Amino acid sequence: MSRSRRICPNETSNACATMLSIMGVDISVLVKGAPLRLSDLAGKAVAIDAFNTLYQFLTTIRQPDGTPLKDREGRVTSHLSGLLSRNAALLEIGLKPVYVFDGKPPKLKERTIAARREARNAAEREWKEAVAVGDMKRAKTKASQSTRLDDDMIAEALALLNALGIPSVNAPAEGEAQMAFMASRRDVWAGASQDFDALLFGTPMLVRNLTLSKKRRMASGERVDVVPELVELDKVLSSLDLSRKQLVDLSILVGTDFNEGVPGIGPKRALKLLREFGSLERVSAERRAAVPQGFEEVRSVFLEPEVTEDYSLFWSLPDEEAVRRQLCDDRGFSVDRVNSVLSRLRAIPQSCEQSSLDRWG
Repeated sequence: MSRSRRICPNETSNACATMLSIMGVDISVLVKGAPLRLSDLAGKAVAIDAFNTLYQFLTTIRQPDGTPLKDREGRVTSHLSGLLSRNAALLEIGLKPVYVFDGKPPKLKERTIAARREARNAAEREWKEAVAVGDMKRAKTKASQSTRLDDDMIAEALALLNALGIPSVNAPAEGEAQMAFMASRRDVWAGASQDFDALLFGTPMLVRNLTLSKKRRMASGERVDVVPELVELDKVLSSLDLSRKQLVDLSILVGTDFNEGVPGIGPKRALKLLREFGSLERVSAERRAAVPQGFEEVRSVFLEPEVTEDYSLFWSLPDEEAVRRQLCDDRGFSVDRVNSVLSRLRAIPQSCEQSSLDRWG
């Protein structure tokens, strides 16, 4: 049975020193990462935001009219195709992935979840309308914006990861919080996500754009350059002259998944306010902005998140028959394609045979 606990701010201070658009807080204008070569990750364990990654595959791996890849029974396979290809490439590099899956979202996130559901429903209607009039460019854009990740897809992803010998962790609540906890304990070298929420939860080292693609198609249909980058929390805080608590307060002013931001306040103005007054309490006392109600509860989501210590990280060689049963026998994947990937993994010299919980220098 999973043991969960709350992390207090002083426990993480040492560690701190959807679609493809940003789904959490948008502080990209303030946060700068350093270009990263994927080869630099050889031999390192990286905790990957599973939902974030699966949404990427479901959003981008689609047919020209926006329809996701499906098997003969009409079941979506885009997520499985993406997991197979990307993990084979990551394992060949020598990276040791571990996927962290979200648990039950905090109650404060209900409004955000409902808004996203409504946006997906609207996009799905527009997708069908675009297909009906033959506007394939708009159809693909709207199809991507209608992306859904359901329980069956999550179970299928977990089964494939297990068959590939890749560990996974089920977070009790937010996956980014669990990822930050694992990284702060040095059970993994870094976390990987597109969302800057990972920094607010205290992820010391954040890898963004963990992909071998040179270009990425956004939900809008635009293709943008993709450069893997490493964002170090200590450097971010130093460059902004803020503590992690102040970075959380800044984000609350801008708006997070757990609260609406203050109208008229973007990242730069929020930064100025936090530098001048130091906290949301002081900002409110000086009447410099209409601080969101209940901000203390939002703050605690990031600074005292629910996580579990009950996980084990163990990488093993793939169970080839299990992979073939799931992908070829059940979902109709090409036997030649799957065997080709398995052959590549077999050729990696003991790349995955590493017992749990290495420490990273």
